[in-house]
Amino acid sequence: MVNFVVNSEQQRFDGDEDTPLLWVLRDELGFTGTKYGCGIAACGACTVHIDGQPSFACITPVGTLEGAEITTIEGLSPTGDHPVQVAWRELNVVQCGYCQAGQIMQAAALVDNSESLSDEDIDAVMSANLCRCGTYPRIRAAIKQAMEAK
Repeated sequence: MVNFVVNSEQQRFDGDEDTPLLWVLRDELGFTGTKYGCGIAACGACTVHIDGQPSFACITPVGTLEGAEITTIEGLSPTGDHPVQVAWRELNVVQCGYCQAGQIMQAAALVDNSESLSDEDIDAVMSANLCRCGTYPRIRAAIKQAMEAK
């Protein structure tokens, strides 16, 4: 039995502790905003925050999360007003959209934990998340706008 918090709500998982967090979030708890992309931590589509840090849910065994606080895209800002979410909409970052939950979660952690960011800083962190549509210039612009708005 593993006890943890997801989006400010206490949760309990009583299954195989090697089950990746991604499948617990999607299949057991119904948080389908976190996407399956590759299953090997190479794309970032499954990025969530674990104790405030961006993490890949596809490779995180739920058994390692006793007492952890997890935030998914659904819990980042239920009203959609996190500075990153606002910038994403205002700058029309999304193209196909599949990677965007992971992109936003990675960007939100970056914005929330930084005082200033250069293009190189943004690129270094955001390179963990792939966008097959190539919206990287808009992603960078949205992060910069979010930094100004926070």
